[in-house]
Parts: sequence; C-alpha cells; structure tokens
Amino acid sequence: MPRSGQDYLDSLRDGRAVWLDGELVKDVTEHPAFRNTARSIAHLYDLAQQDGLRDTLTVRPDGADVSVLRAYHVPRSHAELVERRKAFKTWSEASFGFLGRSPDYMAAGIAGFVSAPEIFAGREFDGRSNLEAYYRRMAEGSLYQSFTITNPQIDRTKSASEQEEDDLYVRVVKEKDDGIVVRGAKMIGTAAVFGDEIIVGTIEPLAPQDVEYALTFSIPIDTPGLKFISRTSYEAGARSVFDNPLSSRFDENDALLVCDDVFVPWERVLTYRDVESSFLMWWGTPAYHNFVHQAGVRYWTKLEFLTGLAILIAKANNTYSLPPVQMQIGRLIGWLNIAKSMVLAAESEYETVGGPGGPVHINREIASAHRAMAGDLYPKVLAELKMLAGGGLIQLPASGYDLGHPELGPLVAKYVRSPGHPAEQRIKLMKLAWDALGSEFASRHEQYERFYHGAPHVYLPGIVRDGRPDLLEAFTQSCLDGYDLGDGPSGQWSGHDGS
Repeated sequence: MPRSGQDYLDSLRDGRAVWLDGELVKDVTEHPAFRNTARSIAHLYDLAQQDGLRDTLTVRPDGADVSVLRAYHVPRSHAELVERRKAFKTWSEASFGFLGRSPDYMAAGIAGFVSAPEIFAGREFDGRSNLEAYYRRMAEGSLYQSFTITNPQIDRTKSASEQEEDDLYVRVVKEKDDGIVVRGAKMIGTAAVFGDEIIVGTIEPLAPQDVEYALTFSIPIDTPGLKFISRTSYEAGARSVFDNPLSSRFDENDALLVCDDVFVPWERVLTYRDVESSFLMWWGTPAYHNFVHQAGVRYWTKLEFLTGLAILIAKANNTYSLPPVQMQIGRLIGWLNIAKSMVLAAESEYETVGGPGGPVHINREIASAHRAMAGDLYPKVLAELKMLAGGGLIQLPASGYDLGHPELGPLVAKYVRSPGHPAEQRIKLMKLAWDALGSEFASRHEQYERFYHGAPHVYLPGIVRDGRPDLLEAFTQSCLDGYDLGDGPSGQWSGHDGS
C-alpha cells in the first residue's frame, strides 16, 4: 500500500538544502513558507489510503506484490486510461486544480518511460536496466519525483556548448569508476523542494556537439552539493486561510536547481552522452502524452472551480439572472466543456505503443491541441471573472480581523454585504476570488498556465508536425481537383449530370 501522508512528511526532514530569502531552511515541513503546502501534498497520500478512494487511486499490477499509485501503472486499454483519469481527477479536486506538479504528474511520465525502454539504449550507455530499477523504486515506494529539465535563460541563441561559461547548464565534469560528477544549473523546479528525488535532464533539443550536457539522472533531494534557490513564497505572505485561502495552502513554489560538483552513481543514470536518447526519452516514449493526460484533467478541474466561482460571484452580486451575465457564464461553461471534451476525446482516440496489447497513451494530435488551447484560454477565463466581480474584488477589508473589531465590525457588517450574503460570507467569497484572480499567487498561475507546456513558439510548430498537415492539405485539394475552368459561372459542375 502507498505510504501515508505522515510517512511523506517524515521523508522531507532529511537536511535538504533549500534556500529562501538568504536563509537555509532547516525543515520545510515547519517553515512558514512551505509547511501548509507540504501538508496539502501529504493529504493526497492520505486519500489513497481511504476505503472509498483506495481502489480509485491505487492498483496492484499483474504479478506485483504491492499496490502502487495508479499514476505509476502502465495502461494497456482504453478502460485503464479512464481509470487513470479518475485518479488524476480525484487528486486534482483536492487542490481545486492549483497544484500543477502533484506527485501523479511525474509518476505518469515515469510510466511513459518504461513503456518504451528501448529509447534508453544509447550508443555509449545502456540505461535500460537502470530504468527498470528506477521505476520499481519509485512506484513501490510511492515516491514523489520532482524534476528540472530546462536550461536557464542565459542566451537562447547559443547551444549549451557555445555559452561563454562552461558551467551554466548541468554537465559532466568528471567520470569515475562508480559514477559521474556534474556541475551547473537547471530551471524551473516547480514543487522541487517537496519531492523525494529530483530528475535532471533536458527536454529541449541539444546540438550534436553538446554531449557533455546530454544526460539524465534521478537522485535524492538531500544529495550533497544540490542547492534549491526558491522564489518568493506566497504561502509565507498569506495572512490566514480566511484572507488567502489558495495561496496559504497550495503554493507549490518554484526553485532554481544548482549542482555544485554533485556525485551521481552510475545506477542513478538513465541517459548519458547521448543527445538523441536524452531528447527522445520525453518525446519518443509516451511520457509527454502522459503529462498532458494529467495536466488536461487538472486544467479541466481548475476551470470547474473558476466557473463555479463565477456563479457564486454573480449570485452574491444579485446579477445572476441578468442576460449579459448569463451570456458570460454560458461562455465559461462552454470553455470548461471544451477542456473536458478534449480529455475524453484524447482517451477515446488512444494510441498503442509496439502493436496490439502494448502500452497505450492518449492521442498525440489532441494532446498537442490541448497544449495550444489551455495556454491561450486561461487568461480569457480570468478576464471574464474579473468583469463579473467588478469593484467588489478590490474594495475589501484588509483582513478578517476587521469583522471581529468592536468598532469596525458593525460598519463592515452594514456596508460590505449583498442580498442573501451577510458580510462574513461575502468577504470570504471575494477574498477567495482575489486570491484566484488578482493576487501575486494568481498572477503566477496565469503565467504558469501560459507556459505550462513550454513556450508557444516551440510547441505550436510541433502541432503542425503532429497534426498531419499532408492529410489536411490533400482533403482541401480534393475540392480544387473536383472542378475545372469548364465549371465556371455559366457552366455546369462536371461532377453532376443533372439526371
């Protein structure tokens, strides 16, 4: 059975080097910048032990001795894709879609790796046996795999080996009998400080000469020489759960990973000095499609939350029945169902790896289309909500303490209310809305959703490749080929003889 939430919290007390505001954090489970989010993640593990949810969130693979989180399971049918989606949905609902890199995200990616192990057989290094042991360790331990797979934004016009300094990106600086020594940095480690292990690799293409940077490995977060430099903590800035109901509990943080001569044992290496395998492990296996499966379900859940928030705001403002407001809410519900339908369609049009009976993953064309849709749509959803909320979103008491003040309380109760919504209820709703729409936490999420699947200038051309443009071109060309000059304004279409 997967570990409990307390087991998870205990595992975080390992001396990991997490830096915030110039301070080395001694214990992320107790520090005000991380403690509540750590407990929100622990809650996900506790859900997997509940009688009513255990069968949804876990599965015992054929021939296995223990049950594993369903996200780690390799699906081999449409029905198993659906069961995995139900697990994704259960966990995403626990954070209302605001924990983007919850443990099931990378777990699904690892299941994608083992669906096509031949990708890991590089020219100089065969990582297949390491991959098998890695999968077993992560799945049986229900470990939380965090990751950093993007190079820092130093100079995007130059390849890794062309940078002015050698150690800007993670690279091998020494090879030893029992492993390698690496140095350099990676971004963006979303939720990295909460993981059990960190997988370090490169998801973007590398130049042929970048072999020193072409490697992938997974090591414990407390490995000597690993440093995590965290961004501003929105959880630490939260006044209370009342005033900041989302940022106080679901700030997964983002960190820069710095490797300061970190030793990586050979058994922890998955790809090595191989540009092709280091790239294809993400794109030539179902890993990325599995990412989109989890992310699509989470995004759908997040739109459910935001659409529900729009309805609550409209009712609190007593505008819900007005036709213009109904039109806005109808637009939101329409967008929500587009997101939901894309997930269901991608499952229905699934693809198989290695022929009948092999692993399956969601449809790659629809997965690519979801990447384009989600980043473009999210700011529009927020804009609709802000218009619905109006000035009430910014005219709020500084905190919930005003409600209990003997002098201020009666004034707040009189002037900050609406029909059917007394002051405390309305303030609580609008504080939630501001945290989701206008706070620094909210701004980060807008930027996050825009670039969740990478930069648009990278993935949109990829959609052209995955979208089989030759078939679309041929279909439209068939219309042009169906008539000629004789079918002009005064002519008869030659495809119909009039009989």
